[in-house]
Amino acid sequence: MVKVRSPASATVINAISIGRGSAYGIKLYVTADVNIINRNSDYDIECICMSLDDPDMDVSLIDECVKLVYERLCECKDFNLKNITLKVETKSDIPPGSGLSSSSAASNSVVYATLLTLLDEAGLTVDDVGISDEDIINIGIEASLNVGVSITGAYDDASASFYGGWKITDNMKREIIADYPHKYSKVLIYIPDKSSYTAQCDVENMKILAPLVEIAFSHALDKNIEKALTLNGLLYSTALNLDTQVALDALKAGAKSAGLSGTGSAYSILVDNQKDIVEIKSALSKYPGRLIETELDNEGSVVIGEDNFE
Repeated sequence: MVKVRSPASATVINAISIGRGSAYGIKLYVTADVNIINRNSDYDIECICMSLDDPDMDVSLIDECVKLVYERLCECKDFNLKNITLKVETKSDIPPGSGLSSSSAASNSVVYATLLTLLDEAGLTVDDVGISDEDIINIGIEASLNVGVSITGAYDDASASFYGGWKITDNMKREIIADYPHKYSKVLIYIPDKSSYTAQCDVENMKILAPLVEIAFSHALDKNIEKALTLNGLLYSTALNLDTQVALDALKAGAKSAGLSGTGSAYSILVDNQKDIVEIKSALSKYPGRLIETELDNEGSVVIGEDNFE
């Protein structure tokens, strides 16, 4: 049994318009617990998937992650494992459809935990089969693309979730352009009552804004996360016909930066001190939904042991 925890990420630059993006890890998590429950399956590999948060949740992404890990391992000459059934349980405190990379966090956790479980059963290590951290990320991205939960593959979200910290990426090339420190210890996440799923968004509307998103991206490259995040958020909120007033109210109340995360529905807000947190919470209390106080995650995806979920 292997348990892996991966953090959510919040958007600095949404990659849909220009193919390059930026995100930073935050301390909201998806945890995947993978266990072999049968070694005499009728199939080469069988997967029983379950979300502990929502038993009726679509688990096609989880199932695809497991299948792609197994297929990748079968390409390795030393791997010869068949006729097993895996039980995969996930638990999340990332609101689905919020733009906080719940799919990337789930993919990273499931891929990593499945890989380690199968290797342990086969008596192999990651080094034996030559699978790198980047391979783990890319397997999750391929799974997300295959089941249609992502438009670009979300390499920016996936890398921020897997490695932690603040990443700037070329999503088309799947490369990290820059890895910057994030100076804000506190992050507020405002989540409206209404969810918004990336795959359902109007891509053409977002691509119209590409020249302006390029300006926001240049601010990110200059390490100015405040300007990059706020400008990106205002641009995408306009393209998606979402409320910009939430971000503006947060800025007026003392936030250093505020903007839409992903394609919504969440807004991430960077805060300097406790006094500003109090003021911002007061300013946003009129909006239906919830406000989460959290922090930057610098650890990324980690193996957290074999205990049962609490």
